[in-house]
Amino acid sequence: MSQSVALAPSILSADFCRLGEDIAAVSSAQWLHVDVMDGRFVPNLTIGVPVVESIRKTTGMFLDVHLMIEKPVDMIAAFAKAGADLLTVHLEADMPHGIRGALDVITAHGVKKGVALRPITKAEAILPYLPELDVVLVMTVEPGFGGQKFMESQLDTIRAVRRYIDGCNPACRLEVDGGIAPDTIAAAFEAGADTFVAGSAVFGKADRAAALDTLRGACHGK
Repeated sequence: MSQSVALAPSILSADFCRLGEDIAAVSSAQWLHVDVMDGRFVPNLTIGVPVVESIRKTTGMFLDVHLMIEKPVDMIAAFAKAGADLLTVHLEADMPHGIRGALDVITAHGVKKGVALRPITKAEAILPYLPELDVVLVMTVEPGFGGQKFMESQLDTIRAVRRYIDGCNPACRLEVDGGIAPDTIAAAFEAGADTFVAGSAVFGKADRAAALDTLRGACHGK
């Protein structure tokens, strides 16, 4: 694995009454993870295009937009125009031709593209798409809500995805999302992940910069 570690604080755990301040407090992370949920693909409803547009105006951070929505092809163009740097779609959110269409629209808008796997989905599901991907996102919880416990069973999926990436597309990043904290990030890193979404482990702390440093250190046993 040659990729440097990247942290992607999830605004799902931020205070939306002071979102601009919370984003500024995690700017040392470089990436910012934006969870978009439609209340259908997952049983929760979060933000939409206008919020992404607002975030884009307030930060130069890399916007990692995770679409937990049905038939994502219908919304790709809007989120790309809103300022997303990376759009990640779930393979489970549509039929294969719909996912293929979503990835094609992402390409057409010049945005980096990723696919996400729920815990029910096997690692080999990424293989038809892997050569063109910038990110594979392995969920280490069932998507839909923050604050869930890290699923250690997903370490096997992370290891398998790492093998596929190394053999097919070494430039692709391997992101994990769900239950990432100082006591779980090291295991995910050792399994092959290089990019880590963290919500309450960052925004739940008074000193967000120190929380990010703690997570970085934990990857290397510090």
